[in-house]
Amino acid sequence: MSISATEVRFDDDTMWVTLDDGRTLGVPLAWFPRLLAATMQQRRDFEISPAGLHWDHLDEDISIAGLLAGRGDMTRKRPAA
Repeated sequence: MSISATEVRFDDDTMWVTLDDGRTLGVPLAWFPRLLAATMQQRRDFEISPAGLHWDHLDEDISIAGLLAGRGDMTRKRPAA
């Protein structure tokens, strides 16, 4: 069974993603630098697809599977611990 987003909303520091199984994920915007730097209007200009979330003007794609796995922006290499 695939889990999808049904709603996305933002506050100053967090993206809140409501899933079709009833859960709501609170994801720090710091995990996604393009969203963190975006205006609230730019953040609200997204599309929900079965696999995830897409912001065309921000060139940002976030998979629901990645959010559930606790992954943030995978386009930047993070230093090893």
